[in-house]
This record gives sequence, C-alpha cells and structure tokens, in this order.
Amino acid sequence: MSRMGIVFRTTMFAACLFLVYSTPSAAQTRTQIDVSALGPQVGDQVPDFNLPDQNGLRHTLQSVRGPNGSLILFYRSADW
Repeated sequence: MSRMGIVFRTTMFAACLFLVYSTPSAAQTRTQIDVSALGPQVGDQVPDFNLPDQNGLRHTLQSVRGPNGSLILFYRSADW
C-alpha cells in the first residue's frame, strides 16, 4: 500500500472517530419521561374499556379477564 493510501485511511479513520465521539448520544438529547403520569401502573385496576381488535371484534375488560387476571398489551402499529 502506498504512503498516500495509508495517510488517507488513517485520516478517514480519525474523522470517523471524531464524528462518533463528538455528536451527542441519544441518551444526552432525550427528555426524561415520567412514566407514572402516563397511565395505569403495575398493580393498578384498569378502567373498563370497550375496544375493537384487529378483526373488528369488540372486547371489554370483563371479556378478557381470566381466573388469574389478565395481561393487556396495547401495540401501536406503524400505520397509525
């Protein structure tokens, strides 16, 4: 490899390192979110609801509750 090739590769490597370490990370630029203010917390009673599923069938809290309780997951799809 020529001397110019080595110098070019070293310079490009240094430039990439500079860009990686000089830009703020995602953790530094994100605002902290108070999750306790977002909705029901673990162990809280969920308010009754009547919502459609992906097939248009409606479900309430009573209809999804089992003998040991329920795990309810609300998933936001990419097309919302």
